[in-house]
Amino acid sequence: MSRRRRAYKRPLIPDPKYGSAMVARLVNMLMRWGQKSVAQRIVYGALDELSVKNPAADPLDVLQRAVDNAKPRLEVKPRRVGGATYQVPLEVSSDRQASLALRWLVKFADSRKGVPMRKALASEIMDAYQGQGNAIRRRDEVHRMAQANKAFAHFRW
Repeated sequence: MSRRRRAYKRPLIPDPKYGSAMVARLVNMLMRWGQKSVAQRIVYGALDELSVKNPAADPLDVLQRAVDNAKPRLEVKPRRVGGATYQVPLEVSSDRQASLALRWLVKFADSRKGVPMRKALASEIMDAYQGQGNAIRRRDEVHRMAQANKAFAHFRW
């Protein structure tokens, strides 16, 4: 964190195909080494797979619902108080909720070995849309940790 001046958030340019900021964030989350066109191909391929798997639903709605299902409401942050470190549960801001959900979707899709990334991402998004899968398990794990450390909530400031 900079001590000189506040770091301002730059506006996110929506993606060219769907005009959605959520898809643009997913592309940026997936991108490695500045290869945006490769990331766009993967994300657009995954959204095409979603429209094939679920022809009745719009792939953007499926993605939005999957991200909403994977968003954590609470998380724990370590706070050092008098020589001891406590895991203090905190509410998560909406921007960080979406970032964590997208990060988990990409991470768990990447961990599916032997499957092309666009198919793995489509499967992970579909699982989160249905309320199951690794990203949902991770969200529940974060919520359980926050619930277990509820006694330290008074250390929040």
